[in-house]
Amino acid sequence: MRGLSNCSFCSLKHILILGFIIVCLCLPSNAAATSAIPKQQERDRIIKLPGQPGNVTFSQFSGYVTVDEKAGRALFYWFVESPTSKKPESKPLVLWLNGGPGCSSIAYGASEEVGPFRVQPDGQTLTLSPYAWNKEANLLFLDSPAGVGFSYSNTSSDMVTGDQRTAKDAYKFLINWFERFPQYKQMPFYIAGESYAGHYIPELSKIIVQRNKGVNNPIINFKGFLLGNPLIDDFLDNIGTFQFWWNHGLIGDSTYSALNKSCPYDSFLFPTNDCYEALSAAYSEFGDINPYAIYQTPCTDVGTFKTNLKIPLPWTFRGNDQCIVKYTKIYMNHAEVQKAFQANITGISRPWTTCSDVIRGSWTDSPRSMLPIFKELIAAGIRIWVFSGDTDAVLPLTATRYSIDALNLKTSTSWYAWYDNQKVGGWSQVYEGLTYVTVRGAGHEVPLTSPKLGLTLFRHFLSNVMMPSSG
Repeated sequence: MRGLSNCSFCSLKHILILGFIIVCLCLPSNAAATSAIPKQQERDRIIKLPGQPGNVTFSQFSGYVTVDEKAGRALFYWFVESPTSKKPESKPLVLWLNGGPGCSSIAYGASEEVGPFRVQPDGQTLTLSPYAWNKEANLLFLDSPAGVGFSYSNTSSDMVTGDQRTAKDAYKFLINWFERFPQYKQMPFYIAGESYAGHYIPELSKIIVQRNKGVNNPIINFKGFLLGNPLIDDFLDNIGTFQFWWNHGLIGDSTYSALNKSCPYDSFLFPTNDCYEALSAAYSEFGDINPYAIYQTPCTDVGTFKTNLKIPLPWTFRGNDQCIVKYTKIYMNHAEVQKAFQANITGISRPWTTCSDVIRGSWTDSPRSMLPIFKELIAAGIRIWVFSGDTDAVLPLTATRYSIDALNLKTSTSWYAWYDNQKVGGWSQVYEGLTYVTVRGAGHEVPLTSPKLGLTLFRHFLSNVMMPSSG
């Protein structure tokens, strides 16, 4: 056969065209977008972090997502997928938020608590955590709001912020991030965090639920949140906190009386002069302890949270008796580390800090209670789990129990001890619409002080299975 005739060539051309059309029709509807987007993902890929161990089996990405073009406001994220052996595409996506307000999720959640790496005392090398939460989910850590960690704004007035803009920026971040990572758009999405994230998470959740209303395909496939030692309601948190201090022998009778007289109706973030004096007396009676984990020795090497602003004294502590945050601080300030993270792209000369006293001291709006939002989210069918490390004196379990009781929820499973390896891991109660769990012996940062129990809790939350009542 010397060659194809013109007719044969035409037939072949038609077959090829038809085949191409069939292939295109068989591709997912977002295939074109997915094939174009990976270039943006690839720019954010972390090839290797300085000091990273060699046995890393998961992908990492980090970088900036702009949330306000005009102001030049951009939030920094670090995304850690599940190991390839765990099939990350089959795992849910979890956004982790730390509180403060003004503290970095990279510094705390990622580097101390649930992330895969721990910085060693040399401030240069990393080891893998055996209890990292990316074993169960893909983890997205966000430094929020702008001015925290590596997140920034080109507008100086943005350093004066509060709850409302923080929630709106976090939502804008998510929408833009999902455009960059479209393969995660339809995955089950959860939010987890602690402390002042007791405001961040319900407020962000409310926006997501509202924006998803009336949409056949939800913009974000939001399923629920997991919240630890949270600030929920100023009045109830105050009453419960002072009770914890007195019951645990941290303060005397007269100070307890002064606190109950001067502070119950005060804002947790903005106490009045009388309340501030009562708080100062209480903290002086505490002695040299770590209020974030009262039975652990305080870390004296971290230094204090210095500021000229009038901020309650617990914020001078970071609740980290092993000084891990000190090592993280050294590590994150290395130029080669920031380069590997694609961070500090504006070349700011000031050092990277774990918490911003400027953001914390300039906070503008902080609603007195999150309970109305909790009720709204419970009615919407959002999965809500709240947990408490039971040795935390800053936002203790008594405060959280008062807040949960105020929701007036029906009980599905009464208070019971849950077990891990035949030992009591804590206690739990299941309500209609909310599950509450305490973690025995854990402090304010549960995954730091009790990492194994923290991971067990996380697994049960994701599967929505109550904590085990036997060993």
